[in-house]
Amino acid sequence: MEYLTLQNIGLATGFLLMLIGLYGALTNKNILRIIVAFTIFDAGLNLVIVALAYMKGRVAPIIDNTTGVENLSQKFVDPIPQALVLTAIVIGVGVTGVMLAYALKMYKTRQSLNINDFKETKW
Repeated sequence: MEYLTLQNIGLATGFLLMLIGLYGALTNKNILRIIVAFTIFDAGLNLVIVALAYMKGRVAPIIDNTTGVENLSQKFVDPIPQALVLTAIVIGVGVTGVMLAYALKMYKTRQSLNINDFKETKW
């Protein structure tokens, strides 16, 4: 069972979340459900990035008395993907907030959250 590693489980779960989010965004007509689907997709994407950056046997890039300074690149994981995911989480929360504010404005205008009720912006 070599294929059942932590990295493969993370990748499979991330891709599954991305597919669920994509399916939800494309098939729902309710704006709130579409926003939740985009959030699920975003969480899956972050999980895939973290799983791809995982390296077995390496530790966090913190230099102290026990790590030493020789061969640092072979002891530590790359902190860039972790920083990228942390930034993506913050941006995702901001985008979700903007989408929710837009949905609230749309509901106050039309008393509906169904995207078929908003035809004036279609060409």
